[in-house]
Amino acid sequence: MLDDVVIVQSAISAFNNAALWAPAFLWWAVLALPLFAVIYLCADSISGCVGWNRQNIVEKSVPWIVGLLVFWVVLLGGNYSVLRDGVTVLPFVNATILFLGSAFLSGKVRFGVLPHIGLIGKIAIVLFVLVMVVLSDVHIWWGPLLQLGAIVIGWLIGRLVGARLGNVSFVCILMIMAVSAVLMQPEFFRFGQLGNLTVIHLFAVLVFAMFCVAALVVTNVRAKHKIKSTVYVKLKWLLRTFVVLTGAFFILTEALPVFFAVLGFLCLLFIVSVKHLRSVSPAFGRQLFALGVFLFGVIMVMPAVCAVGILIWDKCYALDFWRDFKALL
Repeated sequence: MLDDVVIVQSAISAFNNAALWAPAFLWWAVLALPLFAVIYLCADSISGCVGWNRQNIVEKSVPWIVGLLVFWVVLLGGNYSVLRDGVTVLPFVNATILFLGSAFLSGKVRFGVLPHIGLIGKIAIVLFVLVMVVLSDVHIWWGPLLQLGAIVIGWLIGRLVGARLGNVSFVCILMIMAVSAVLMQPEFFRFGQLGNLTVIHLFAVLVFAMFCVAALVVTNVRAKHKIKSTVYVKLKWLLRTFVVLTGAFFILTEALPVFFAVLGFLCLLFIVSVKHLRSVSPAFGRQLFALGVFLFGVIMVMPAVCAVGILIWDKCYALDFWRDFKALL
Protein backbone atom coordinates (compact mmCIF):
# COMPACT_ATOMS: atom_id res chain seq x y z
CA MET A 1 0.00 0.00 0.00
CA LEU A 2 2.92 2.33 0.67
CA ASP A 3 4.69 1.57 -2.60
CA ASP A 4 5.82 4.76 -4.37
CA VAL A 5 4.14 3.85 -7.64
CA VAL A 6 0.80 3.13 -5.94
CA ILE A 7 0.91 6.43 -4.04
CA VAL A 8 1.71 8.43 -7.19
CA GLN A 9 -0.98 6.65 -9.24
CA SER A 10 -3.56 7.27 -6.53
CA ALA A 11 -2.69 10.97 -6.41
CA ILE A 12 -2.84 11.27 -10.21
CA SER A 13 -6.20 9.47 -10.31
CA ALA A 14 -7.69 11.79 -7.68
CA PHE A 15 -6.34 14.83 -9.51
CA ASN A 16 -7.72 13.61 -12.83
CA ASN A 17 -11.17 12.94 -11.39
CA ALA A 18 -11.30 16.46 -10.00
CA ALA A 19 -9.98 18.06 -13.20
CA LEU A 20 -12.52 16.30 -15.41
CA TRP A 21 -15.41 18.12 -13.75
CA ALA A 22 -13.60 21.38 -13.11
CA PRO A 23 -12.03 22.72 -16.34
CA ALA A 24 -9.32 24.99 -14.98
CA PHE A 25 -9.17 27.28 -18.03
CA LEU A 26 -12.83 28.26 -17.54
CA TRP A 27 -12.42 29.11 -13.86
CA TRP A 28 -9.28 31.13 -14.61
CA ALA A 29 -11.36 33.18 -17.07
CA VAL A 30 -14.18 33.61 -14.55
CA LEU A 31 -11.74 34.80 -11.88
CA ALA A 32 -10.19 37.22 -14.39
CA LEU A 33 -13.55 38.81 -15.30
CA PRO A 34 -12.97 41.91 -13.10
CA LEU A 35 -9.62 42.44 -14.83
CA PHE A 36 -11.23 42.07 -18.26
CA ALA A 37 -13.97 44.55 -17.30
CA VAL A 38 -11.40 47.15 -16.22
CA ILE A 39 -9.45 46.70 -19.48
CA TYR A 40 -12.66 47.02 -21.51
CA LEU A 41 -13.75 50.21 -19.75
CA CYS A 42 -10.28 51.77 -19.92
CA ALA A 43 -9.36 50.45 -23.36
CA ASP A 44 -8.87 53.90 -24.93
CA SER A 45 -6.62 55.10 -22.12
CA ILE A 46 -4.54 51.91 -22.13
CA SER A 47 -4.14 51.99 -25.91
CA GLY A 48 -3.12 55.63 -25.80
CA CYS A 49 -0.46 54.96 -23.18
CA VAL A 50 1.28 52.39 -25.40
CA GLY A 51 0.82 54.35 -28.62
CA TRP A 52 -1.95 52.23 -30.14
CA ASN A 53 -4.98 53.56 -32.01
CA ARG A 54 -7.76 52.22 -34.24
CA GLN A 55 -5.53 52.42 -37.31
CA ASN A 56 -2.43 50.61 -36.02
CA ILE A 57 -3.65 48.48 -33.13
CA VAL A 58 -3.67 45.21 -35.10
CA GLU A 59 -0.21 45.79 -36.55
CA LYS A 60 1.23 46.83 -33.18
CA SER A 61 -0.42 44.08 -31.12
CA VAL A 62 0.31 41.10 -33.38
CA PRO A 63 4.03 40.81 -32.41
CA TRP A 64 2.98 40.70 -28.75
CA ILE A 65 0.53 37.87 -29.43
CA VAL A 66 3.13 35.85 -31.35
CA GLY A 67 5.83 36.57 -28.78
CA LEU A 68 3.65 35.46 -25.88
CA LEU A 69 2.69 32.29 -27.77
CA VAL A 70 6.36 31.45 -28.45
CA PHE A 71 7.19 32.11 -24.80
CA TRP A 72 4.29 29.86 -23.75
CA VAL A 73 5.53 27.00 -25.95
CA VAL A 74 9.08 27.35 -24.60
CA LEU A 75 7.89 27.26 -20.99
CA LEU A 76 5.34 24.43 -21.34
CA GLY A 77 6.97 22.31 -24.04
CA GLY A 78 9.73 19.77 -23.71
CA ASN A 79 8.89 17.28 -20.95
CA TYR A 80 7.75 14.59 -23.36
CA SER A 81 8.15 11.80 -20.78
CA VAL A 82 4.62 12.56 -19.58
CA LEU A 83 3.02 11.75 -22.93
CA ARG A 84 0.72 8.78 -23.40
CA ASP A 85 2.71 7.34 -26.28
CA GLY A 86 6.35 6.63 -26.87
CA VAL A 87 5.91 7.79 -30.47
CA THR A 88 4.41 11.24 -31.01
CA VAL A 89 4.74 14.15 -33.42
CA LEU A 90 4.08 16.76 -30.74
CA PRO A 91 7.78 17.77 -30.42
CA PHE A 92 7.82 18.58 -34.13
CA VAL A 93 4.55 20.51 -33.91
CA ASN A 94 6.00 22.62 -31.10
CA ALA A 95 9.18 23.14 -33.11
CA THR A 96 7.10 24.25 -36.11
CA ILE A 97 5.27 26.80 -33.95
CA LEU A 98 8.64 28.10 -32.68
CA PHE A 99 9.98 28.25 -36.24
CA LEU A 100 7.00 30.22 -37.57
CA GLY A 101 6.87 32.49 -34.54
CA SER A 102 10.59 33.23 -34.76
CA ALA A 103 10.34 33.96 -38.50
CA PHE A 104 7.42 36.33 -37.94
CA LEU A 105 9.05 38.20 -35.05
CA SER A 106 12.40 38.59 -36.81
CA GLY A 107 10.62 40.09 -39.83
CA LYS A 108 8.38 42.44 -37.86
CA VAL A 109 10.54 43.45 -34.88
CA ARG A 110 13.94 45.05 -35.15
CA PHE A 111 16.16 43.99 -32.25
CA GLY A 112 18.47 46.95 -32.79
CA VAL A 113 15.85 49.49 -31.73
CA LEU A 114 15.82 48.40 -28.06
CA PRO A 115 16.45 51.59 -26.07
CA HIS A 116 19.17 52.04 -23.45
CA ILE A 117 20.68 48.59 -24.04
CA GLY A 118 24.30 48.33 -25.08
CA LEU A 119 26.00 45.59 -27.03
CA ILE A 120 26.69 43.55 -23.90
CA GLY A 121 23.05 43.82 -22.86
CA LYS A 122 21.83 42.64 -26.26
CA ILE A 123 24.26 39.71 -26.22
CA ALA A 124 23.03 38.79 -22.71
CA ILE A 125 19.39 38.84 -23.87
CA VAL A 126 20.19 36.62 -26.88
CA LEU A 127 22.11 34.14 -24.71
CA PHE A 128 19.29 34.07 -22.13
CA VAL A 129 16.69 33.31 -24.81
CA LEU A 130 18.85 30.59 -26.36
CA VAL A 131 19.48 28.95 -22.97
CA MET A 132 15.72 28.93 -22.27
CA VAL A 133 15.05 27.32 -25.66
CA VAL A 134 17.72 24.66 -25.10
CA LEU A 135 16.50 23.84 -21.59
CA SER A 136 12.90 23.56 -22.79
CA ASP A 137 13.63 20.10 -24.25
CA VAL A 138 16.37 18.03 -22.64
CA HIS A 139 14.60 14.67 -22.51
CA ILE A 140 16.65 13.33 -25.43
CA TRP A 141 19.89 14.35 -27.13
CA TRP A 142 18.22 15.76 -30.24
CA GLY A 143 15.63 17.77 -28.29
CA PRO A 144 17.76 20.90 -27.72
CA LEU A 145 18.99 20.74 -31.33
CA LEU A 146 15.41 20.61 -32.64
CA GLN A 147 14.23 23.57 -30.57
CA LEU A 148 17.35 25.64 -31.12
CA GLY A 149 17.40 24.89 -34.85
CA ALA A 150 13.74 25.93 -35.19
CA ILE A 151 14.40 29.27 -33.50
CA VAL A 152 17.65 30.10 -35.32
CA ILE A 153 16.52 29.00 -38.81
CA GLY A 154 13.19 30.76 -38.33
CA TRP A 155 14.99 33.94 -37.33
CA LEU A 156 17.23 33.82 -40.42
CA ILE A 157 14.34 33.13 -42.80
CA GLY A 158 12.26 35.82 -41.15
CA ARG A 159 14.92 38.38 -42.01
CA LEU A 160 14.35 37.54 -45.67
CA VAL A 161 10.57 37.07 -45.96
CA GLY A 162 9.12 37.91 -42.54
CA ALA A 163 8.01 41.41 -43.50
CA ARG A 164 5.76 39.91 -46.20
CA LEU A 165 3.75 37.81 -43.74
CA GLY A 166 0.21 39.07 -43.21
CA ASN A 167 -0.73 39.99 -39.68
CA VAL A 168 -4.24 38.60 -39.18
CA SER A 169 -3.90 35.56 -41.43
CA PHE A 170 -0.55 34.45 -40.02
CA VAL A 171 -1.59 34.82 -36.38
CA CYS A 172 -4.88 32.98 -36.98
CA ILE A 173 -3.02 30.05 -38.54
CA LEU A 174 -0.49 30.04 -35.70
CA MET A 175 -3.23 30.05 -33.06
CA ILE A 176 -5.04 27.18 -34.80
CA MET A 177 -1.77 25.22 -34.85
CA ALA A 178 -1.28 25.81 -31.11
CA VAL A 179 -4.83 24.70 -30.29
CA SER A 180 -4.36 21.64 -32.52
CA ALA A 181 -1.22 20.75 -30.53
CA VAL A 182 -3.22 21.03 -27.32
CA LEU A 183 -5.91 18.72 -28.73
CA MET A 184 -3.23 16.19 -29.73
CA GLN A 185 -2.07 15.72 -26.13
CA PRO A 186 -4.46 17.60 -23.79
CA GLU A 187 -2.93 16.15 -20.61
CA PHE A 188 0.54 17.31 -21.65
CA PHE A 189 -0.61 20.94 -21.68
CA ARG A 190 -2.85 20.40 -18.63
CA PHE A 191 -5.86 21.27 -20.78
CA GLY A 192 -7.66 18.02 -20.04
CA GLN A 193 -6.22 15.32 -17.79
CA LEU A 194 -5.46 11.98 -19.51
CA GLY A 195 -6.91 13.42 -22.70
CA ASN A 196 -10.47 13.37 -21.34
CA LEU A 197 -12.22 16.60 -22.27
CA THR A 198 -15.55 17.89 -21.04
CA VAL A 199 -18.21 19.51 -23.22
CA ILE A 200 -16.97 22.87 -21.89
CA HIS A 201 -13.46 22.15 -23.22
CA LEU A 202 -14.74 21.09 -26.64
CA PHE A 203 -17.34 23.84 -26.97
CA ALA A 204 -14.71 26.50 -26.21
CA VAL A 205 -12.45 25.07 -28.92
CA LEU A 206 -15.30 25.04 -31.46
CA VAL A 207 -16.26 28.66 -30.74
CA PHE A 208 -12.61 29.70 -31.04
CA ALA A 209 -12.35 27.86 -34.37
CA MET A 210 -15.48 29.59 -35.67
CA PHE A 211 -14.19 33.11 -34.99
CA CYS A 212 -10.65 32.34 -36.13
CA VAL A 213 -11.71 30.79 -39.46
CA ALA A 214 -14.20 33.62 -39.99
CA ALA A 215 -11.41 36.19 -39.50
CA LEU A 216 -9.24 34.34 -42.03
CA VAL A 217 -12.02 34.21 -44.65
CA VAL A 218 -13.24 37.79 -44.20
CA THR A 219 -9.67 39.10 -44.43
CA ASN A 220 -8.69 37.17 -47.55
CA VAL A 221 -11.91 36.64 -49.56
CA ARG A 222 -13.57 39.45 -51.49
CA ALA A 223 -17.31 39.99 -51.53
CA LYS A 224 -18.55 39.98 -55.15
CA HIS A 225 -22.26 39.06 -54.91
CA LYS A 226 -21.85 36.43 -57.64
CA ILE A 227 -23.82 33.54 -56.13
CA LYS A 228 -27.51 33.45 -57.03
CA SER A 229 -29.94 33.58 -54.13
CA THR A 230 -31.53 30.19 -54.89
CA VAL A 231 -28.16 28.43 -55.08
CA TYR A 232 -26.90 30.40 -52.09
CA VAL A 233 -29.71 29.27 -49.78
CA LYS A 234 -29.25 25.59 -50.69
CA LEU A 235 -25.47 25.76 -50.27
CA LYS A 236 -25.78 27.51 -46.92
CA TRP A 237 -28.16 24.93 -45.46
CA LEU A 238 -26.04 22.07 -46.80
CA LEU A 239 -22.84 23.49 -45.29
CA ARG A 240 -24.60 24.35 -42.02
CA THR A 241 -25.70 20.73 -41.78
CA PHE A 242 -22.15 19.50 -42.32
CA VAL A 243 -20.79 21.94 -39.72
CA VAL A 244 -23.33 20.81 -37.12
CA LEU A 245 -22.74 17.12 -37.85
CA THR A 246 -18.94 17.36 -37.75
CA GLY A 247 -19.10 19.56 -34.65
CA ALA A 248 -21.28 17.01 -32.87
CA PHE A 249 -18.97 14.22 -34.02
CA PHE A 250 -15.98 16.15 -32.65
CA ILE A 251 -17.68 16.49 -29.26
CA LEU A 252 -18.33 12.74 -29.22
CA THR A 253 -14.89 11.61 -30.39
CA GLU A 254 -12.50 14.44 -29.37
CA ALA A 255 -10.54 13.48 -32.52
CA LEU A 256 -8.13 15.91 -34.13
CA PRO A 257 -8.97 14.85 -37.74
CA VAL A 258 -12.63 15.60 -37.04
CA PHE A 259 -11.60 19.02 -35.72
CA PHE A 260 -9.83 19.68 -39.03
CA ALA A 261 -13.02 18.64 -40.83
CA VAL A 262 -14.96 21.20 -38.79
CA LEU A 263 -12.42 23.85 -39.79
CA GLY A 264 -12.82 22.90 -43.45
CA PHE A 265 -16.62 23.08 -43.48
CA LEU A 266 -16.58 26.35 -41.51
CA CYS A 267 -14.21 27.78 -44.10
CA LEU A 268 -16.48 26.73 -46.98
CA LEU A 269 -19.55 28.12 -45.19
CA PHE A 270 -17.96 31.51 -44.63
CA ILE A 271 -16.51 31.68 -48.16
CA VAL A 272 -19.98 31.12 -49.63
CA SER A 273 -21.43 33.80 -47.33
CA VAL A 274 -18.76 36.39 -48.19
CA LYS A 275 -18.99 35.68 -51.93
CA HIS A 276 -22.74 36.30 -51.77
CA LEU A 277 -22.41 39.64 -49.97
CA ARG A 278 -22.04 42.90 -51.88
CA SER A 279 -19.45 44.30 -49.49
CA VAL A 280 -17.79 43.58 -46.15
CA SER A 281 -16.72 46.25 -43.69
CA PRO A 282 -12.96 46.30 -42.98
CA ALA A 283 -13.79 46.59 -39.28
CA PHE A 284 -15.67 43.27 -39.40
CA GLY A 285 -12.50 41.23 -39.88
CA ARG A 286 -10.80 43.07 -37.04
CA GLN A 287 -13.70 42.35 -34.70
CA LEU A 288 -13.60 38.64 -35.57
CA PHE A 289 -9.86 38.65 -35.00
CA ALA A 290 -10.34 40.29 -31.59
CA LEU A 291 -12.79 37.58 -30.49
CA GLY A 292 -10.47 34.84 -31.76
CA VAL A 293 -7.52 36.30 -29.85
CA PHE A 294 -9.59 36.64 -26.67
CA LEU A 295 -10.83 33.03 -26.80
CA PHE A 296 -7.33 31.82 -27.60
CA GLY A 297 -6.10 33.52 -24.44
CA VAL A 298 -8.90 31.87 -22.45
CA ILE A 299 -8.13 28.38 -23.78
CA MET A 300 -4.39 28.76 -23.23
CA VAL A 301 -4.87 30.48 -19.85
CA MET A 302 -3.01 33.60 -20.97
CA PRO A 303 -4.78 36.68 -19.55
CA ALA A 304 -2.30 38.99 -21.29
CA VAL A 305 -3.48 37.70 -24.69
CA CYS A 306 -7.09 38.12 -23.58
CA ALA A 307 -6.28 41.74 -22.72
CA VAL A 308 -4.87 42.30 -26.21
CA GLY A 309 -8.06 40.89 -27.73
CA ILE A 310 -10.15 43.28 -25.63
CA LEU A 311 -8.05 46.24 -26.76
CA ILE A 312 -8.46 45.27 -30.43
CA TRP A 313 -12.25 45.10 -30.06
CA ASP A 314 -13.95 48.27 -31.36
CA LYS A 315 -16.83 49.23 -29.05
CA CYS A 316 -18.29 51.60 -31.64
CA TYR A 317 -18.79 48.76 -34.13
CA ALA A 318 -20.32 46.28 -31.66
CA LEU A 319 -23.96 46.53 -32.82
CA ASP A 320 -23.07 46.40 -36.52
CA PHE A 321 -20.79 43.45 -35.85
CA TRP A 322 -23.56 41.18 -34.59
CA ARG A 323 -25.70 42.10 -37.63
CA ASP A 324 -22.84 41.25 -40.01
CA PHE A 325 -22.02 38.08 -38.12
CA LYS A 326 -25.57 36.80 -38.49
CA ALA A 327 -25.27 37.29 -42.25
CA LEU A 328 -22.03 35.30 -42.20
CA LEU A 329 -23.71 32.32 -40.52
